[in-house]
Amino acid sequence: MAECAGLLLAAGAGRRFGGPKALVEVDGEPLVLRSLRALAGCSPVHVVTGAASAAVSGLLPSSVAAVYAPEWASGMGASLRAGLASLSTVDVAAVVVHLVDLPGVGGEVVARLAALASPDVVARAAYGGVPGHPVLLGRNHWAAVAAAVSGDAGARHWLAAREDLRLVECGDLANGRDVDRPEDLPRPGL
Repeated sequence: MAECAGLLLAAGAGRRFGGPKALVEVDGEPLVLRSLRALAGCSPVHVVTGAASAAVSGLLPSSVAAVYAPEWASGMGASLRAGLASLSTVDVAAVVVHLVDLPGVGGEVVARLAALASPDVVARAAYGGVPGHPVLLGRNHWAAVAAAVSGDAGARHWLAAREDLRLVECGDLANGRDVDRPEDLPRPGL
């Protein structure tokens, strides 16, 4: 059994942003590719698409699986369900679930979480003690997560109810801020 897969949620339309965030460029690189670099230590890596699916899928390297979430417009929960279903036949202990709109979260954060991979793990990155993303889900929890998620909350409520949730401090590596509006993007060169 491999240790840890990577799952990148990149299906959103970016309504508040003005377009799909997966295609937004920072320093000349689309966010979907920047986020994939953070998952470089995971195998396999699946990217969930929805809005602008053809354009996002067209950017992906051949080593990455594109997974279309037909109900992507209903929110992150549908994307997470589609991504977990796509990994159901892959023999891995856990998956790191990463979001495309976290340009400041790099491979060091993912590696810190992935080092904890096991079938029973439930962990998430924290920044200054505040829970954030990415999230590490052990394989034994995938069915429960898929059954519990809905709308834009993703797995937030499921995670909040877990007494075994482990917060992994990553504030020394990144700030964990997401991008909701164009003014939230990092300045060039950062």
